[in-house]
Amino acid sequence: MVAAAVILPPVYHLPGLADSKLLTARQREALAPAIRGCAVAWGLGVVWSRRIERVNILQATLEAMSRAAATLRRPPGLLLIDGNKTIPEALLLAWWRKSPAAPPRQRAIVGGDRCVPAISAASILAKTFRDRLMAALARRWPGYGLERHMGYGTAEHLAALRRLGPCPQHRRTFRGVLPDAPAEAWGKLC
Repeated sequence: MVAAAVILPPVYHLPGLADSKLLTARQREALAPAIRGCAVAWGLGVVWSRRIERVNILQATLEAMSRAAATLRRPPGLLLIDGNKTIPEALLLAWWRKSPAAPPRQRAIVGGDRCVPAISAASILAKTFRDRLMAALARRWPGYGLERHMGYGTAEHLAALRRLGPCPQHRRTFRGVLPDAPAEAWGKLC
């Protein structure tokens, strides 16, 4: 699970900035350095598969968001969270301990990646990092096609799991990863 946080300046020029899901990988790769270059601050947070298995995907997502926000070199006054949930205060405090500032206020925005430029920018940085990470994992554990499907439960990925078994990065609790669990053709396996 990869999340990002971005603080954009009041005025910026990022032509093509949009919800990362509406952009191609090539468009995201072109925008990522421009976002990093003009951002007041940006940060990434990663939660690995074993942690996801322990806490569940929602809690891992919130943890990754908290980690991303905690790495910002300038503390934000307000965290705009894409979705319908904010980061639990206890989790935010755990990552904010190193900062003398109080944890920021938060606001959840459903569909925020389509209407809030900073959330769009964060989404792009998270996806480009995730794509590079999956390509690196594909070199470490070849044969799964991770560089193509990015860990999602595609037919190719499920076939590779049946052929090779899970690698250390696969979530054992996700249906379809282990042979005795029925396969699902959706969701994130890695």
